Amino acid sequence: MTSVPETEPAHPLAGVRPEVRATPAYPFTPIDAPFKLDQNESALDFPPALRRLALERLGQRDWNRYPELDAQTLRLKIGEYEGWDPDGVVVTPGSNVIIKLLTEMGGIGQRLLTVQPTFSVYELEAQMLGAQVTRVPLRPDFGLDVEGLKRELAGGGPGVLSLIQPHAPTGFLDAEADVRAVAEAAGDGWIVVIDEAYHQYSGSDYKALVRGRGNRLSLRTFSKAWGLAGLRLGYALASPELAANLQKLVSAFNVNALTQAVAEVALEHPEYVRARAEEVVWERERVLKALSGLRKLHAHPSQANFFLLRTPDADHAYRFLLERGLLVRRQDKLPMLTGCLRVSIGTKEQNDLLLAAVLELDAE
Repeated sequence: MTSVPETEPAHPLAGVRPEVRATPAYPFTPIDAPFKLDQNESALDFPPALRRLALERLGQRDWNRYPELDAQTLRLKIGEYEGWDPDGVVVTPGSNVIIKLLTEMGGIGQRLLTVQPTFSVYELEAQMLGAQVTRVPLRPDFGLDVEGLKRELAGGGPGVLSLIQPHAPTGFLDAEADVRAVAEAAGDGWIVVIDEAYHQYSGSDYKALVRGRGNRLSLRTFSKAWGLAGLRLGYALASPELAANLQKLVSAFNVNALTQAVAEVALEHPEYVRARAEEVVWERERVLKALSGLRKLHAHPSQANFFLLRTPDADHAYRFLLERGLLVRRQDKLPMLTGCLRVSIGTKEQNDLLLAAVLELDAE
């Protein structure tokens, strides 16, 4: 009788692509603390009066029916608010979803050109989808290395170029001339993404750089200045042609009825966003000024709703603040950010507690 050779059993994850297995999960561990200053959220919730309006609107809709196929009403309202052709608006549950879709559209088998340090989701999505990732280090002041990026762009695409303004996690805002120079150097061979998640806090606006260019888009979110991180909603502003191709990758009915109702009400009452952004900027400048004379620590300038605090020992500083109820985010494992913690701007009361704790830490 002929014996059948034994075969090695397949690994239970053999069907998972190697790129996915090799990519780490998004680096975040939830921790309960009285004062949450770790995720760059708005410290202020959606206004109660608008919340009531949104819930009333939701109550008038049919919950047994699918929402709009491509969130058409919301796209129209975003277009009206932004002064943008609604055919060039793409809406998804969070701007991180658009980052993933952009990588699917322009990164698979191609390139992602980014800077370091930067928002980790760009690299994580590119690695999982098998895109070639090229990183150009920022200048020592955290600004764009314009000439370094130009050299990489000249080396050839196609692919996706990501530019975050202001940067995350540093909060640095580049000169408009530098952003424009890099975008122009990309020509037509790259999808140029200008991620403007924090633009309300910096006063910057790159719609003019995107308008009329078929390969550029502005990426925006309701998670920060709008105070709606819990709803998960982001959007892209692009040419109708680029938006149509990006929309092909968006799942049908991807914005639920609750999210759409709340976002519609928010867009009908945008004055609260401007007022709150001004309040955050005031608090940010107050905090940074109060920390300008530190002996052992250094608070980096920022144009976002957070700042970097450089310490001699990030682990000790993190635990010191946590013991006082202040949860911040460690960034010390990222390039150029040795010893750094990222601190979100909170309410005045939270910021006062933070200032007292940091001054105590600096005096140790």
